[in-house]
Amino acid sequence: MSDRTMERQVLLFIWFLSLSSALGQVSYSIPEEMAKGSLVGNIAHDLGLDLKRLKSGKARIYTGDNVEYIELNKERGVILIKERIDREALCGQTTPCALHFQIIFENPMQLYRVTVEVTDINDNAPMFSKAEMRFEINELSSSGARFILERAIDHDVGRNGLQSYSLEPTDNFVLKFQNLPDGNKAVEMVLQTPLDREKKDHISLLLTAFDGGEPQMSGTMKIHITVLDANDNAPVCSQSVYKTNIAENSPKGTVLTTVSASDADQGANGRISFSISSTADKAADIFEIDPESGVVKLIGGIDYEISKYYQIDVQARDEGGHTDSCKIIVDVIDTNDNSPTINIISKSSQISEDSKTGNVLAILNIQDLDSNESGKVNCHLNENVPFVIQSSPDGFYSLVTDGDLDRERESEYNISVTCSDEGVPSLSSSVTLSLQISDVNDNAPVFDKSSYEASVQENNTPGLSIFTVRARDADFNQNARVSYMLEDSSVKGVPVSSLVSVSADSGVIHAVRSFDYEQIKDFQFRVKAQDGGSPPHSSNVSVKIMIQDQNDNAPQVLYPVQTGASVVAEIVPRSADVGYLVTKVVAVDVDSGQNAWLSYKLQKATDRALFEVGLQNGEIRTVRQVTDKDAVKQRLTVVVEDNGQPSRSATVNVNVAVADSFPEVLSEFTDFPHDKDYNDNLTFYLVLALAVVSFLFIVSIIAILSVKCYRWRRERMFYKSGANLPVIPYYPPLYADVGGTGTLQHVYNYEVCRTTDSRKSDLKYIRPCSESIISLDSSGTQTLTHAFSALMQDCV
Repeated sequence: MSDRTMERQVLLFIWFLSLSSALGQVSYSIPEEMAKGSLVGNIAHDLGLDLKRLKSGKARIYTGDNVEYIELNKERGVILIKERIDREALCGQTTPCALHFQIIFENPMQLYRVTVEVTDINDNAPMFSKAEMRFEINELSSSGARFILERAIDHDVGRNGLQSYSLEPTDNFVLKFQNLPDGNKAVEMVLQTPLDREKKDHISLLLTAFDGGEPQMSGTMKIHITVLDANDNAPVCSQSVYKTNIAENSPKGTVLTTVSASDADQGANGRISFSISSTADKAADIFEIDPESGVVKLIGGIDYEISKYYQIDVQARDEGGHTDSCKIIVDVIDTNDNSPTINIISKSSQISEDSKTGNVLAILNIQDLDSNESGKVNCHLNENVPFVIQSSPDGFYSLVTDGDLDRERESEYNISVTCSDEGVPSLSSSVTLSLQISDVNDNAPVFDKSSYEASVQENNTPGLSIFTVRARDADFNQNARVSYMLEDSSVKGVPVSSLVSVSADSGVIHAVRSFDYEQIKDFQFRVKAQDGGSPPHSSNVSVKIMIQDQNDNAPQVLYPVQTGASVVAEIVPRSADVGYLVTKVVAVDVDSGQNAWLSYKLQKATDRALFEVGLQNGEIRTVRQVTDKDAVKQRLTVVVEDNGQPSRSATVNVNVAVADSFPEVLSEFTDFPHDKDYNDNLTFYLVLALAVVSFLFIVSIIAILSVKCYRWRRERMFYKSGANLPVIPYYPPLYADVGGTGTLQHVYNYEVCRTTDSRKSDLKYIRPCSESIISLDSSGTQTLTHAFSALMQDCV
């Protein structure tokens, strides 16, 4: 390529660049056949963009269905040649030839239009489809006879295209040119000097076609002329130009028109045959003409989008070699045979549910290759979607939001875009875009119930699972991940966290410790459910735990009080009648309900026929008349049982003295044995004490003698002072009768009588003088006498 050509291309590039700035888009001009990787232009500079925007916006080139000849280098911000560009393959004879593509950016979505004009270089020489042509020309052909020559084809355009022809030698023929409607020129060879077969029966000519490029290129075709003898009339076409039209996609065999010609000769010299000359637009492959009738028919496919018209060169030839020519202009009528094409340039597959109205979701390019009304396209979306489609005059459409989005109402949309043209009948195309709605934390957890109640039996194992609270969050993923926690509170001054715990993941309520119904019967607390969103949402619910009682407490006997050192006996006179109230066993149970219902049974007795125990009230009464034969000493063992499952019980021993006088009682009870358990325990402790202090035996003897002396002196002082023994009254509480169980329904008074020996004490039940209780100390007569005196004083 010469320096002059380079200068012209640079000037043309600068002109296009200035024009593009005025039009608001970027345009470049490059010559064809540039090597791969050649620089086209600095797109970042020309668009005024930072290189970071090319990377963050994921810039890319969109060319639709066309071959990508251009590539974008985001590191340098330039566009380069990706594939070698052949202008002739890209645009054919169309000028100017340009590549149109878009540069698409995301986040936010932007679109820039870029035009690259591809200029022609002289890389194609003119060429003929045939290496030679043969003519048979009668020697009688008159001057001015015309013979159509095949046109040369040069795929270059402009100055680089076909410019001129030359014919050598020029002894008999010269060239004539005729302008055609498509801008080309028909080449005709015109007989200038009559032929003389007798002088020369064969003539060879060389037809050369030249282009205007630098350097100039050419192509040649040989012409062989055979001179025929004696045929002095040539065929004459009835019309020089025939015009017709045909709809695209017409079936093969469709008749276009009929060509006719006449020849004044007769016989064989007047018989005319028709043929189609070879042309650059390959009309001979699409149409055919009947050699005899001249009927022109369609034998190939017609597509308006490929070619809007055709020119058919027809030659009429008689058998004498005379010819005439005419042409047929065929206009192709467009039909609606192309559906709209929908190309997705850019799209978002996900959008947040809190997105605002007008957010661009996708950019579409929609084209219809048809013309006029058949190429006008209207697009719409499926119903009941919060989106609209907006169009622009250049065939680009934007899909934008047109309403509020709620993932909990609709988490995914399948948006169907349908585009229809205005042809008859209308053709349409559709595409479906899937759009996921991403979640935001706009919902708080909701519990299954407004409040919860649960129960657990006392004496439970720590860590026991009591029950489960459950909350659900309508959000998704992390925003719907619910965790549970206790709200700070206290129960009777104790933190609720020391009573129960809640599993953060499952909401299971666990007991932290073992509960005691007798200490706490129920308690309330609140559980909070919080989601994992940012910021988090929460809600709370009230939980009430009720402790269920278990029979974990045995009955406790309040009366008679069991002592280990003295004997307490109830006195029953021998004159007592049937049903005489000897005493009443009083017991309580700290459990509740049926676990506290008490019943009394006589387990053992010296004479079971003499006494009975009230099942419900624990009263010991006589069941028959007391006789003189009945023993003075009577020992009763009473069992007190509750109504729990399993039941628990306690036993109490009651000593009864059947006598009318106190001396009789005294004589019988002086040798009353101590309680076996008490003696056993005392023996054990004495042996243990002796073993421990054996090495201090002498010291122990001295200590005991000192204590004895001290006590003797206190006793002497006590009697001399004449002081009365202290009486300590005991008033047990008044218990209500629960379901007929044995309870203490009256107020009983008890008196504790202390002896001089402070280790031992007796409990006396105060009755009227007719009913009495005696406390007998087995340690000595002195205690019995003093007790009896006190008793008699009370009776008086």
